[in-house]
Amino acid sequence: MALDERKLEVLRAIVQDYVSTNEPVGSKVLAERHHLGVSPATIRNDMAALEEEGYITQPHTSAGRVPTDKGYRLFVDRLSSIKPLSAAERRAIHTFLEGAVDLDDVVGRTVRLLAQLTRQVAVVQYPSLTRSAVRHVELVPLSATRMLVVLITDTGRVEQRMVDFPHGLEDSHVDGLRSAVNGALIGQPFADAPHQVASLLDTIVPELRPAMTTLSAILLETLVEKREERLILAGTANLTRSALDFPGTIRPVLEALEEQMVLLKLIGEVDTPSTLRVLIGDENQVEGLRGTSVVSAGYGRGHTALAGLGVLGPTRMDYPGTISAVRAVARYVGDLLAGN
Repeated sequence: MALDERKLEVLRAIVQDYVSTNEPVGSKVLAERHHLGVSPATIRNDMAALEEEGYITQPHTSAGRVPTDKGYRLFVDRLSSIKPLSAAERRAIHTFLEGAVDLDDVVGRTVRLLAQLTRQVAVVQYPSLTRSAVRHVELVPLSATRMLVVLITDTGRVEQRMVDFPHGLEDSHVDGLRSAVNGALIGQPFADAPHQVASLLDTIVPELRPAMTTLSAILLETLVEKREERLILAGTANLTRSALDFPGTIRPVLEALEEQMVLLKLIGEVDTPSTLRVLIGDENQVEGLRGTSVVSAGYGRGHTALAGLGVLGPTRMDYPGTISAVRAVARYVGDLLAGN
């Protein structure tokens, strides 16, 4: 059955009180703290209806009730309004992230900032190579026959490879190779770049063809090799503040957090920067995370998501505040990389 507005207001009040106090919520307390406009007896009847529908439950023999995963889901979908960040919070995010000097610094600052803002475990994925384009390729001679190849993406990721050539190269040869490679690759998405590399052998001057054959093999490896996506984690210690939310032990949560593929599935499956996802309790497919909720968002430029970021914590979470923080940080990171 559909819940009427009054029962929805009762559920909202229960969620808000339980999140802030971690104590089961009773009808008398609700009547005292919230202006619901009805008697405690009516509130008790509404709570009984909410319990029958599976939105709240009674732990032990307490007179109070706590939200279920289903109750939190309804709260997130219909009852919670996004808590706007204060001007000071927005300014702090901007100042903290603007000070970053390179991509590693951006990601490191972002994950620490998210953990501090939400007081949860924060996870940030590095921009995915599959969604990046080539900004520049630098060739750094280390000796007559050895060279360092540095491939820089438009998101600031840097890939480095060492190349050994069978014959010595003169400075003019290196300049010719550098010019040819950058002419073919700059601005090319990683998905299209291998085709451009393959065509280099047909266009390079004959005297550079042997060296280009060696260099092309390394470039192709760099462009098409399937690397693990990179993630960074912060704020794991915040879970200890929520020990009461994980009866028995938080060990399954910690073990799940050690699995990179698990984290990627939680935060990395985004299509657009506007994508925001909230997984609550049993909605998480990983058994060790069934007692947690995950709020994640994509970040990127324009309509293209480069990667994901998010936070993980107990289901007893400040959803409006967490959603607001995740959205704001994702937007700032996307803007920062767009201007990179």
